[in-house]
Amino acid sequence: MSKPLVALVGRPNVGKSTFFNKISGERKAIVQDMPGVTRDRIYADAEWCGYNFTMIDTGGIELKSTDEMWRHIKTQAEIAIETADVIVFFTDCKGGLTQSDRDVAEKLRKSNKPIVLAVNKMDNYDPILLAEFYELGIGEPYGISCEQGKGLGDVLDAICANFDKVEDIKEEGVLSIAVVGKPNAGKSSLVNKMLGYDRTIVSNIAGTTRDSIDTPFTVNGEKYILIDTAGIRKKKNVHEDVEYYSVVRALASIRKADVVLVVVDAEEGLTEQDVKICGYVHEQGKPSVIVMNKWDLVDKDTNTINDFEKKLQTDLAFMDYYKSAYISAKTGQRVEKVLAIARGVYENANRRISTGVLNDVLGDAIRTTEPPSKKGRRLKIYYTTQDGVCPPTFIVFVNNSEIMHFSYKRFLENTIRKINDFSGTPIRLFIREKEEE
Repeated sequence: MSKPLVALVGRPNVGKSTFFNKISGERKAIVQDMPGVTRDRIYADAEWCGYNFTMIDTGGIELKSTDEMWRHIKTQAEIAIETADVIVFFTDCKGGLTQSDRDVAEKLRKSNKPIVLAVNKMDNYDPILLAEFYELGIGEPYGISCEQGKGLGDVLDAICANFDKVEDIKEEGVLSIAVVGKPNAGKSSLVNKMLGYDRTIVSNIAGTTRDSIDTPFTVNGEKYILIDTAGIRKKKNVHEDVEYYSVVRALASIRKADVVLVVVDAEEGLTEQDVKICGYVHEQGKPSVIVMNKWDLVDKDTNTINDFEKKLQTDLAFMDYYKSAYISAKTGQRVEKVLAIARGVYENANRRISTGVLNDVLGDAIRTTEPPSKKGRRLKIYYTTQDGVCPPTFIVFVNNSEIMHFSYKRFLENTIRKINDFSGTPIRLFIREKEEE
């Protein structure tokens, strides 16, 4: 049985995201004292007194605004309302009851869903301040302070009164895929196309996605979580606190993901910032796919892909194991292949080589290409063993680690790659000294 969905809605800047972060125990939602910070739907699991449910944080609703971004935000909030089992409607006791509150309340009543009315920013509880909120006609108002954590238990009790207890079982075998890249490279378009519906806001306005958004889905019986992230800009171009935290959250998504899709604007070509993003993915030891998006906009001839590949091989020489895909998220061209490639590189990152096979192959290679020497002392390699996976990690035991030149270390890595298919994943080689027996 799936967990109940609880949508957090209200006009801008009434504390929904603060509540979301407090109850989930995570800082998934950005909290800033400015409207329009939360734009997409953000999900997080929560538990209260044995009840497990999933919260959906939404952007502030401005029903009468004609601005394009506010219309996108309203659409995302409406989807959350439609899919929710319970709605928590947030208002603000300091600002008092507003016409915007009345408009949103009228819309919520039409949903015929259970509604919990939370009146936030009541740092000192005063029932007189709640009186005007009965006018909304959606039940008893609960005076709370999300910032100070006051009254949240009453709201949670009211939420859980609307559904039964559901056991929280962590699913295994779910492949999490982070979709990263520069702003406006087409990350959200790719996520929406892979999901088959508009999960995230898509706009030509750079920086539209500011939160990292997790979406579970299943394809051919295999389970995935797609993580759409904010565009990662150059540091010098990050001016706002909100944008800074968005980038931090995107980098955190890379660290927690099983596989990373680095989306590149093929029309613009691989840029310095794209290479830096790939470098961060490589440093984190993550299997990855370089997704050249907007391929439909590129003028092509018989050598176009070869030219792109040569550029990738040159600029990504530090991760020459990369796997690439040339797609169009807009038209759907070859998008269906991306998941298969992502699962393939993840399987490669989990490959193991037996110690016997590993040392037989490396032994032959060492006899063919003699190890380096320094000041008359030659490097001796005693044996090698695989220590772990994701990424595949190997320990090479030698007589003197200082003699190991980086070029010979690279030679050993390339030899290991010939034993098994490690395409799409980095390999870690650690050199350890061992006394000769």
